[in-house]
Amino acid sequence: MEMFCNQCEQTKKGGCTGPIGVCGKNSEISSLQDTIILGLKGIAAYATHARELGASSEEVDKLTHEALYLTLTNSNFNLEEHIQMAMKVGQATVKIMEVLDKAHTDRLGIPQPVVVSADKIEGKAIIVTGHNLFALEELLKQTEGKGINIYTHSEMLPAHGYPQLKKYSHLKGNIGKAWYDQRKVFEEFPGAILATTNCVMPIKGSYGHRMFSYGVAGLEGVTKIINNDFTPLINKALELPEANIDSDKTLITGYHHENVLKLAPEIISAVKEGKIRRFFVIAGCDAPGKGGEYYRQLAQSLPKDCVILTTSCGKFRFNDIDFGTIDGIPRYIDLGQCNNSGSAVKIALALAEAFNCSVNELPLSIVLSWFEQKAVAILLGLFSLGVQNIYIGPKPPEFISPGVLKVLQETFNLKLTGDPQEDLKAMLG
Repeated sequence: MEMFCNQCEQTKKGGCTGPIGVCGKNSEISSLQDTIILGLKGIAAYATHARELGASSEEVDKLTHEALYLTLTNSNFNLEEHIQMAMKVGQATVKIMEVLDKAHTDRLGIPQPVVVSADKIEGKAIIVTGHNLFALEELLKQTEGKGINIYTHSEMLPAHGYPQLKKYSHLKGNIGKAWYDQRKVFEEFPGAILATTNCVMPIKGSYGHRMFSYGVAGLEGVTKIINNDFTPLINKALELPEANIDSDKTLITGYHHENVLKLAPEIISAVKEGKIRRFFVIAGCDAPGKGGEYYRQLAQSLPKDCVILTTSCGKFRFNDIDFGTIDGIPRYIDLGQCNNSGSAVKIALALAEAFNCSVNELPLSIVLSWFEQKAVAILLGLFSLGVQNIYIGPKPPEFISPGVLKVLQETFNLKLTGDPQEDLKAMLG
């Protein structure tokens, strides 16, 4: 991968490309700076959500400024120091996910496992997409008693597990799958639509007049909700016809490290008795295309003595499958949104402590899908914790140079996904 940079006055016409820029920055430094900046974008998303809930981290804010400064023109050309900064960005990701999780659970309670209705729509309706649970709570408060049913889409599915959201009887179910089905889902959905965070798409179709945005999310021709006043959205929902779309499909969500770790004695016994052979974290952001079929094929191919932990919207590739249980322990554990990836880490650390080993010595495989910058931040977070042997796909990031990829493979044994059956054989040993 050749570098590309257009940031300073010395830039060649069309940008600096090739192995080295005018300033002396080479492709490896350029790639690491891109990685740092993309990771910081993920941190910014989580920090913004946390701040809405009254939580923040001075430590994370300080690191964000320092890391951005490192990428300034003529600031640093030292490869090792860039790698160290990327690890600091990973540490900050772990920290801000902890801050956000605490903010969510302090306000909304510890999630509880729940069966959620899927694709069934009744009455006057609003569908909410994105990640912003604060916005969803405010909407639920303002629609209570108004005869409007609220439905979630994509990364909003885990909302159904939080007690302080679930208590609203008009929070009814989930519609659709991952973010990229929204044009079809929103076109067919008869009610009003609220987009709360990233993962929106420019509108194609006739649903624009029914759509509203919130916070940083924005689309051309779409009304923005201001000061948490959802009146325009509510009025639009009341104007639109009632829905009557039946479905008997269901999904399971609502797990969290707090409730999973209560099962720790049973899980540890099942591992010692050979009833659980291996844990698989199959998680991450999904993207359109056949590449994502890998994750469904992998999940379907797991032996019956294996347990899946998942987060993010990548789970929609396989969360319609009934994986059953092992002695009452669920084989499919949905830990929530991408920002809940810390739950998987906490579970792994607890198991490592119980078995007196490192995370890398556990019977654990981590297989991630990536789409955008939050996934980059999470991957850096795992690296900062020393986690090795991670598989990532469906294709390598374009911003990672061959040299940087080699360093990651040598240091962390990072692997690229290939054939699901061959990869599974390698994981199972």
